[in-house]
Amino acid sequence: MSTLRDLAEEHTRLRPADIDHLHRIAGDWQLLSDLSFADLLLWVPVDGDGTYLCVAQVRPTTAPTAYLDDQVGRIVGGPEVAHLEVAYRQGRIWREGDPVWYGDVPARHEAIPVRLRTADGEAGEVVAVVGRDTNLSTARTPSQLELNYLTTADDLAQMIADGTFPPPRHPGETTSAPRVGDGLVRLDANGKVTYASPNAQSAYRRLGYASHLVGEDLAALHRRLAGDPLEGTDAANGILAALRGEAPPRREIDARGATMLTRALPLMPAGVPIGALVLVRDITEVRRRDRALMTKDATIREIHHRVKNNLQTVAALLRLQARRVAMPEARVALEESVRRVASIALVHETLSMSSDEAVEFDGIVDRVASAATEVAAAESTVGMRRRGSFGVLPAEIATSLVMVLNELLLNAVEHGFPPAEAAETVETVEMTGPADGAEPPGPVARPEVVVSAHRFRKQLHVSVTDNGRGLPPGFDAEQSGRLGLQIVRALVTGELRGSIELRDGAEGGTEAVLVVPLARSAPRSPN
Repeated sequence: MSTLRDLAEEHTRLRPADIDHLHRIAGDWQLLSDLSFADLLLWVPVDGDGTYLCVAQVRPTTAPTAYLDDQVGRIVGGPEVAHLEVAYRQGRIWREGDPVWYGDVPARHEAIPVRLRTADGEAGEVVAVVGRDTNLSTARTPSQLELNYLTTADDLAQMIADGTFPPPRHPGETTSAPRVGDGLVRLDANGKVTYASPNAQSAYRRLGYASHLVGEDLAALHRRLAGDPLEGTDAANGILAALRGEAPPRREIDARGATMLTRALPLMPAGVPIGALVLVRDITEVRRRDRALMTKDATIREIHHRVKNNLQTVAALLRLQARRVAMPEARVALEESVRRVASIALVHETLSMSSDEAVEFDGIVDRVASAATEVAAAESTVGMRRRGSFGVLPAEIATSLVMVLNELLLNAVEHGFPPAEAAETVETVEMTGPADGAEPPGPVARPEVVVSAHRFRKQLHVSVTDNGRGLPPGFDAEQSGRLGLQIVRALVTGELRGSIELRDGAEGGTEAVLVVPLARSAPRSPN
């Protein structure tokens, strides 16, 4: 379905500033719909031909809807839009007329002109009309709550017609806010409570205020209730700002282990400040869960940090042991174990600095590749290059995959480019020149290993390619006795549930191709 902006740009001549204002209304008008017990439809004139297009719709959460079908995208004209024409042409709220029927549903029509104030604060021209349509099929008892809701809704409707509602959003402010049903408090021009809904009364009771709110100075009450004096002052200043006609940001109040979110809105129909509307919501359990999650995240990060430290300690012990071993084969085996442990430690180091159980894997690959080049003899100068991006990977994939890549990179460096051959290649590149009268020789490729990665259909495709001497004749990965390849095969087919193929490269050298599924299926339960 087309968006509000798409519909307005396609069918009307509204300016970008007008459309932005309509977006702000549609982002904040659930409040008015709930207070009105009515559907709200945003109508814009279609190129002055007497027809109107519905570009947005919201249904009330406090009453049954008047429209079972979605009205967005509907273009109407003639007698059906007479009330919209009055509001648009005369710039006033239209409330006259008899109920109309939509199928078996009787509804009352109202029309509210939408103005965008000019840069100097003056009321601008009407750019759209909000239709307020109430389902009359359910008889409602005019309770005190309903009367206060409707009175407040009329004040906000007049502010839409004046161009002063909705208020501008503060930078960085979230769109979450208390709703009408969470708790509503209405203040007079002096900041005294004239009405508090039962849910609002309950929210303040959680903060420790047991008396009835009506007649209380709400700013002073916030200052008294808040456990933190600075927080209490901020909450009180927000109420006072709303009474002055400003729209302060949402604020939270903590007291006696409870937390309440508040939003204060000025009420100034026809430009006259008559008080404020304060919406409140008890978010104690929400903040408790947030704190629990933060504690859990911090604990998990600390565990990863300690695991990383322990792995580094193990690597250091193995390194010391390798220096004391006289047998060359044993020393090489211990050094390989050091590198394997260090590669796993890289993943836990990254997780210890992350807020979730996922890592940005490109940086880990680059560090493992850099470490692999140090294995080669100094004169071989094997280059490492990464092509593509691994992206963010969950920890259970990252830990096994880094081990696999570490083994493949080390294998490429050690067996694809033996020190003597690599040194000879470099010497040829640097020192060989053309003989007298002979054509210059073609370029000799520099020893290089390339790690490539891309995602396709919920799979991660990885290749490790070198331009070295290639696989030995008759090589069979399944029958290979090398520990590194056995580790790779076990991790890829077991932990990663993927596949691996070792083959000769298309242009020489060796290529290892991995396919790893990213959507992890749940382990099967034993039968």
